[in-house]
Amino acid sequence: MAALGGSIPRRYAKAIFEIAVELGNFELLGRQINELAALWKDSPALRQTLENPVFKLSQKRAVLQSLMPRLAPARQVQSLVLLLLERGRIALLPAVARAFEKMCDDKLGRVRALIRSAKPLDIASETEVRKALERRTGKKVIMITVVEPELIGGVVAQVAGLELDGSISSRLSTLKQRLLN
Repeated sequence: MAALGGSIPRRYAKAIFEIAVELGNFELLGRQINELAALWKDSPALRQTLENPVFKLSQKRAVLQSLMPRLAPARQVQSLVLLLLERGRIALLPAVARAFEKMCDDKLGRVRALIRSAKPLDIASETEVRKALERRTGKKVIMITVVEPELIGGVVAQVAGLELDGSISSRLSTLKQRLLN
């Protein structure tokens, strides 16, 4: 099977993205696809049911059709998920969701950044980091923050293929290397 981040998920994402752009609801559809992908990732029972060859396709379709109206009322999203199921590619749903999200971000001129800090950032610090990253990337930044106490202090930002490390642990490591050399 293709890698979960490969061209097959991008093709499915692109197909529904083009339809969603025409309809003017690509952000809504993106949220619905993400909700279904999160359900897929968070529910081992659902994954086992939909991937188990013991169950007939009609039984699997019935399970999905009972869930989807509550999570993804858009007909296009329901059709996408059923198509993935019928083609034996339902496990690609999270990768399709990521690819669709990237297409939305590109269309809207935004980028996602993973921000790791030793403690939760206050609003002022978060705003300062966001503005610095927006200046650096030239795009609106959507931040995903994670607390990692082992950083000791400071912030590590991963955005648009860059890693900007302003953590104290990194500075201490650099200082240690200089002292040893």
